Amino acid sequence: MARYTASVCRLCRREGAKLFLKGSRCYTKKCSFERRPSPPGQHAVRRRKVGDFGLQLREKQKVRRVYQVLERQFKNYFEEAGSRPGVTGENLLRILELRLDNAVYRMGFTSSRAQARQLVTHGHFSVNGRSTNIPSYQLKPGDRVEVRESHRTREPFKLAAEQIRSRQVPEWLSVDAAKLAGAVVDAPRRDQMPLDLNEQLVVEYYSR
Repeated sequence: MARYTASVCRLCRREGAKLFLKGSRCYTKKCSFERRPSPPGQHAVRRRKVGDFGLQLREKQKVRRVYQVLERQFKNYFEEAGSRPGVTGENLLRILELRLDNAVYRMGFTSSRAQARQLVTHGHFSVNGRSTNIPSYQLKPGDRVEVRESHRTREPFKLAAEQIRSRQVPEWLSVDAAKLAGAVVDAPRRDQMPLDLNEQLVVEYYSR
């Protein structure tokens, strides 16, 4: 399985924004972006003025990196979004939000999408009662996600059970903290998805 293995803090610095890729560390003074917000590279050379294509490229990279999806899979998601009825950009974000690893993160079972991906891959979660180890699994309204009963006593989930009540869960999800379970109530609307992402620039990038 292909995945990005270099420093994720460089990605935040390259995009000029906090992407919250390292979970709780991103909220502390240890955050690399807080300590050194300049772009990566020798001497932190200032970038030239960015044109339309540059803005589109950077936004596409930002969305892709937030959800930690590689290029080919991201393009496939875009093509799928374009084939669905409705607004292509919103469809794209909806597909990304309904990935199993993202839903696990949104429910508060993990502190980052990277941790969610790892725990899903290791078989700690089930969907509708069936063990599922595919991070990209597409959830649908009505699907129930839960930590498998034999895994609930493990350290990451004991910590999650203590912290989950203080996490804000999106309206399109419901969570039962006592049972370490959650469900997809409905497909997310645009106002229930990240507002700091400009999906129209991604559409323009692929439509050029």
